[in-house]
Amino acid sequence: MAGPITPDRLSAAEEGRGGPLIVTEDVELLDDLLRLCAAAGAEPEVHHGLPERQGSWEAAPIVLVGDDAAPRVRGAVRRRGVMLVGHDQDDPDVWRRAVEIGADYVLRLPDAENWLVNQLADAAEGVGGPALTVGVMGGRGGAGASTLACALAVTAARTGRRTMLVDGDPLGGGLDVLLGGESAQGMRWPDFAASRGRVASAALEESLPRLHDLRVLSWDRSDTVAIPPEAMRAVLAAARRAGGVVVVDLPRRVDESVAEALAQLDLGLLVVPGELRAVAAARRVAASASMVLGDLRTVVRGPYTAGLDEEWVAKALDLPLVGELPAEPGLWDALAGGEPPGGSPRGPLARFCTAFWERALVGGASG
Repeated sequence: MAGPITPDRLSAAEEGRGGPLIVTEDVELLDDLLRLCAAAGAEPEVHHGLPERQGSWEAAPIVLVGDDAAPRVRGAVRRRGVMLVGHDQDDPDVWRRAVEIGADYVLRLPDAENWLVNQLADAAEGVGGPALTVGVMGGRGGAGASTLACALAVTAARTGRRTMLVDGDPLGGGLDVLLGGESAQGMRWPDFAASRGRVASAALEESLPRLHDLRVLSWDRSDTVAIPPEAMRAVLAAARRAGGVVVVDLPRRVDESVAEALAQLDLGLLVVPGELRAVAAARRVAASASMVLGDLRTVVRGPYTAGLDEEWVAKALDLPLVGELPAEPGLWDALAGGEPPGGSPRGPLARFCTAFWERALVGGASG
């Protein structure tokens, strides 16, 4: 049981300061709390009462006060992030003690263990605001979705933002190849196939290849062609907790794993060539994606068949228009030479992506 007294989540500044503080003399409770801290990757400071060292109480991101220790911390400086913890599910005085010490939450173990581990892990990672997460899908095969996804990630990273590019299309050939990093050291999707529950954000980021100032989760050259839904959920959640920007390249078919990815997106972009068959195919893709994703928009790519333009395509799809994806002269020669999509800051593709981020990040993602 976890009962909130004040509903606000801890601020990023409060979460990111050192390890949690445990105050208790209850040996059994202390064993449980140390076990939960270890599971969360947090290194606690343990005291039987108020810490003697000045500032310890105020500086800890989370303070876990055992039921036995509540009288000993009464009168301490009021602060956020204090949690009263115990085992007794039927203690009639627990809420009174919580109010007396200014606790934000009352936790009963073992019921609240999973919730507490997540809070401790967030504090250990210094979690702030979640990443702005953008997915890119093609309205039909060869629409240019992977190229746009790479260009978006490259241009975001160029501004100094923490950026992660996730290849969600197992049959796409690998975004690391498109970025010229197929031989780069680091983990690929098959290494995360068994991921469940919570994946540490910092560990995920450090394990991935670093290409063009961004982290890339792509595919290896094995026969593995599926991402379990649980792995997609865990890995994308970890990527989002790291903050900054996450760009996800997605296939057109919405299976369970893709649905997990769509559920974590802030915004989806559907890349549609300006031709009737592409629009017809894109309508099917949009219908499937929109069952999960609340904000889907279209990016239209020329050249156009007679009578079509980007406005006509967006209207036919009944989707908001982001803009027309410009042609990039010499793109394939640049790729062959090791330059990624969007690598030239003055190129049409990079300018399009830069303008997109300037709109999308207004008041938004942290770096």
